[in-house]
Amino acid sequence: MVSAFFLVFLALFGMVAADPDLLQDLCVANKATGIKVNGFPCKEEANVTEADFFFSGLANPGVINNSVGSVVTGANVEKIPGLNTLGVSLGRIDYQPGGLNPPHTHPRATEIIFVLDGELDVGFITTSNKLIAKSVKKGDVFVFPKGLVHFQKNNGEKPASVIAGFNSQLPGTQSIAATLFTSTPPVPDNVLTKAFQIGTKEVDKIKNKLAPKKS
Repeated sequence: MVSAFFLVFLALFGMVAADPDLLQDLCVANKATGIKVNGFPCKEEANVTEADFFFSGLANPGVINNSVGSVVTGANVEKIPGLNTLGVSLGRIDYQPGGLNPPHTHPRATEIIFVLDGELDVGFITTSNKLIAKSVKKGDVFVFPKGLVHFQKNNGEKPASVIAGFNSQLPGTQSIAATLFTSTPPVPDNVLTKAFQIGTKEVDKIKNKLAPKKS
């Protein structure tokens, strides 16, 4: 079943990649150059090895150490340099019982998830403000369209995990709450109070709760 999911993922995303098409066989990311382009400069092909195309970080559940009860492990161009210009990436999301992957968007990619274990309530909101939601279980697949706000919630009594596919080498993630309340420099309080129809005390409480924990 997992193999079938990946075949469908590659077939669909290969036809509708969000990233620009590649112009050569490969362009392994050379992040050491410090040069900023749309993607990464290519490593000299003579220096390319199999390690540039390999990552074992999705094999085991990620360690969850936050208040929302979920963790995302990315398998994108930052972890696999060989993905540069290929227009695909993966991720693994693990959830504690009751854990939430909070409402967020991926500005550069559509996302498709395959449920490895557990049960989740998932959904996305369209630009006409319609919620499209469903409960999914082990073996199920669900799609979140590019750029739309979406979420996953483990309402079960056991941990849950999914594999996520993206049609971008680096889809980007914007968590709605964190983006608005923990940006640097901060969004002005008068914008937040008017947008959410709350007072400055409530804004401060939210900011304090969402602020990154100091190590």
